[in-house]
Amino acid sequence: MMLARRLDWAALLRRVFGDDVTRCPGCGDHLRVLAFLTHPDVTARILDHLGLASCVPPIAPARAPPETLDLELGFDHM
Repeated sequence: MMLARRLDWAALLRRVFGDDVTRCPGCGDHLRVLAFLTHPDVTARILDHLGLASCVPPIAPARAPPETLDLELGFDHM
């Protein structure tokens, strides 16, 4: 029986973006997690301070599928 192996955040980022995501662009040293910020008030204040969006964008309502168009492509005249 094989156990599921969990990858840390650095390994997941490396899979998606490549090795350079886990290295500091200034000194080239490896980056590490210092803290996980999960409290909504704290994260909102930090994002607001950085000038980034701190509220979740509204989800647009679903729309109906496009109307069926009867297109004449002219392939039958070949």
